[in-house]
Amino acid sequence: MPSGLKRFQEAKSLHFVTFSCFRRLPLLEAPGARETVEAVLEQARARHQARVYAYVLMPEHVHLLVNEPPQILLAQLLKAVKQMTSRKLRGSREKFWQERYYDSNVYGEQARSEVIRYIHRNPVQRGLAAKPEDWPWSSFRHYASGVKGTVEIESQWTAFLRGNQLPEGVRLEEGERSCFPTQAAKGAAWMGHTPSRQNQR
Repeated sequence: MPSGLKRFQEAKSLHFVTFSCFRRLPLLEAPGARETVEAVLEQARARHQARVYAYVLMPEHVHLLVNEPPQILLAQLLKAVKQMTSRKLRGSREKFWQERYYDSNVYGEQARSEVIRYIHRNPVQRGLAAKPEDWPWSSFRHYASGVKGTVEIESQWTAFLRGNQLPEGVRLEEGERSCFPTQAAKGAAWMGHTPSRQNQR
């Protein structure tokens, strides 16, 4: 852990986490590597009842916005993800991941939205994609349309599927069934999206 860095892991806030490949090498560019990380992340999320609010897999690092799992420390969850993926992806390398990770607490709706936007725009800022939706290894498409990816994302779309309310800016047309993705949902105002006029009623 970097000197002077405190981890508040039982503060009931969200955590913006970054962990990197060994020596910041672009190891996640290897064929199938990102898909492996997504699958392992979802397996660990489900096993430990964690909630992932956003993520992006870059060539040499991972950004996550995640809660504190109810039964284990966040550090233990991340250790499990890194160990399982390392076994699958390391090959003959000494290591796959850097040992340390960076963690900052996120409080409040505005801060959460800002972090999610930052995560989703990371590939654009790096010049890896023209638009966030062009980068398939993130939670952006889920926020944009409700599409279910490998990793379950904690969002209003997910809440709706559990029987709660529709996301803001979305309403079903008369006679339309409440299944996803719906035509109405495509105009949702989510993380930089502008809702279509027909949905603002």
